[in-house]
Amino acid sequence: MTLSTTLLPALLGFGTGLALIVAIGAQNAFLLKLGLTGRNGLVAAVVAICAISDAVLIVVGVLGIGAVIEAAPVALVIIRVLGSVFLITYGLFAAWRAFKPKALEPGAASPRISLRAAVFTALALTWLNPHVYLDTVLLLGSVANQQGEAERWWWAAGAVLASFTWFTLLGFGARLLRPFFAKPSSWRVLDALIAVVMLALGIRMALGH
Repeated sequence: MTLSTTLLPALLGFGTGLALIVAIGAQNAFLLKLGLTGRNGLVAAVVAICAISDAVLIVVGVLGIGAVIEAAPVALVIIRVLGSVFLITYGLFAAWRAFKPKALEPGAASPRISLRAAVFTALALTWLNPHVYLDTVLLLGSVANQQGEAERWWWAAGAVLASFTWFTLLGFGARLLRPFFAKPSSWRVLDALIAVVMLALGIRMALGH
């Protein structure tokens, strides 16, 4: 093995993976807000769910399951309908919170969300989003399979590492913004942005875009 068959494919996979996941989306918005609470146990659980889910889907894509999804488009239709309902509902709740913002006081109790609710939300935002399948299984999987037999797995490893790196930085790096979110107006802006993102994604998903 040489650098051209190991390190280079891994770096290309890392860069491509980051390009797809570093964006304002439902999954990232939820993790950002959870990270602001400073509850490391919940953040770690959600980071693990997001990163491991991406890893599973990328591996599935490399194994060629993307062709199966293309052959059974009804599966994506069902996921699209369920996902749009979930995102629109989540967006409406975020819009409601924007009208009644709360400050994040240093030393005060963090906004409450149970581990079960955090896990369920993370799973729903990941597995009920058809764009996740398009980005990971179909897109990343197809690009990986354009590499050589051995190189494709190094490329996939780089893409998986990108997911773990991004979600970890987003979840645990959000605490640096805690002073900013000590003001209710900051929470109003964040919840308003989350509402816009969730509703826009949900409506687009419902329309099949």
